[in-house]
Amino acid sequence: MGKKIVVLGTMNTKGEQLQFLKEEIASRGHEALLMDLSMGGHSDIEADIAPQEIAQLMGRNFEELTSSKDRAAVTDIMSSGAIQKALELLSRDCLHGIVALGGSTMALMGSQVMSKLPFGIPKVIATPAAMPVYVGTWFGATDISVMQLIMEIAGMNDLIKNAIGQVAGAVTGMVECALDYKVLKLPYPSIAVTEIGFSDQCAKHVEKLLETRGYHVFPFHAQGTSDRAMDRLISQGFFDGVVEIVPAGLIEARFKGNRAADMTRLDAAGERGIPQVWAPCCFNLTGAGPTRFNREKYLASGKVLPIDQMRAMARFPVDEMLVGAQLYAEKINKAKGPFKLVVPLKGWSSLDGPGSILHDPDEDRLFIDELKKNLKNQVEIEEVDANLEDAATALALVNSLDAMMNVGKS
Repeated sequence: MGKKIVVLGTMNTKGEQLQFLKEEIASRGHEALLMDLSMGGHSDIEADIAPQEIAQLMGRNFEELTSSKDRAAVTDIMSSGAIQKALELLSRDCLHGIVALGGSTMALMGSQVMSKLPFGIPKVIATPAAMPVYVGTWFGATDISVMQLIMEIAGMNDLIKNAIGQVAGAVTGMVECALDYKVLKLPYPSIAVTEIGFSDQCAKHVEKLLETRGYHVFPFHAQGTSDRAMDRLISQGFFDGVVEIVPAGLIEARFKGNRAADMTRLDAAGERGIPQVWAPCCFNLTGAGPTRFNREKYLASGKVLPIDQMRAMARFPVDEMLVGAQLYAEKINKAKGPFKLVVPLKGWSSLDGPGSILHDPDEDRLFIDELKKNLKNQVEIEEVDANLEDAATALALVNSLDAMMNVGKS
C-alpha cells in the first residue's frame, strides 16, 4: 500500500519544483502532501496544506505575517504551526515520511519539524545549503538524512529534475523499508551504555559482562550528539536501563565544551524511572584543543595533556567542577527510579590515572563532596580502589545495574 509523505517547502519560490517532487513521489506509488510554508507572496500552484492554515493554527492572520518585516519571528510562527500540523497528521496515521526541499531557511524549518517526530519516521532534508556550520544544527539528535544538492533550486532543467527525482527516490525508498515506528521495540532487557575513547576499556568490560548476563547492549558515543539521541530514544520508551560511563555532556554544555550535549541531558532516564548507574568519566576533564571555546582559560592551569594536533585535554577549574556537581545533583534529585554512582579513586578516565599531569584526586574529591552536599535524597555512592579503565570499575557498574534490574523483576 502507498504511504503518505509530507513535503515541506515554500510554494511562492519553489512551487514548480515542489510540484515535480510530488509527482515523482506519486509515480512511485505513494501520496505526497504538500505543506506550504511560504512567508510572502503567492503561488499559482495550490498546496494540499496552505500557509493560511499553518498561520491559523498559531492564531495568526497569514496576510499580516506576509507584511511583517520581522522575518525571524514569522519563521518561528510558521515552524511552530508546521510542527503542530505534522503531529496532527501523525496522530491520524497520515504521515509515514517527511521531506523538506529548499534553501537554508527551509532546511532549518524542516529540521525543527522533524525533531518533534518519533525515531523511525523517515526524514530527509534536500538543500543546496548543506554547509558544515548548518548541518550540525539541523541534525541535532534526530535521525535526519541530508541530501546535498549541488545546484540552486531554480528552473526545471535536466539537472534539477534529476536531483529532485533522486530526492523522491530516497524518501520513498526509506518509507518502503521503514517499520511502523509504533511497533519498533528492543528485546528485553536492553541496556544503553555511553562511552568515549577515554573510557574504551571500561566500556568493553561493561558490554561483555552485561552480555554474559543476558542483557542486550546498545553503546552510544558521548560526543554531544549520540548521547542526546540516546536520551530521545529513552524518552520514546526504548531501553530498560542505562550505564552512563560518560554523563559529561551536561557539564560540557554548561561550559561550552566540544562534547557539549544540552541542558536536558540525563533527564529522560530519570523521568521514565529506569535504573541508572553512572561513572564520573570526564566530569573533571574538558577539551583544550584549538577548536575549544575560551581555550586560554583551560590552558592557564598548566594541567594539559596533548592528544594530537586537534585535541588536548585539560582539567576543569575547581569552580566549574563545583557548578557541575550542583547540576548533576539536580538531575539525580529529579530521578524517579533507582540510581547509583560508582566512583573510581584512581582516575576517572584513561587520561588522569596516577602519574598523569591530569591526576588530581583532591580536586576530584571536592566534586564528590559538593555533589553529596546538594543531594536531597539518600543516594548510594560506591567507591572503587581502581581507575575507570580497570576491570574492577566495570564489574562494580554491572553488578550495580544487575542488582537494580533483578529487584525490578521481583
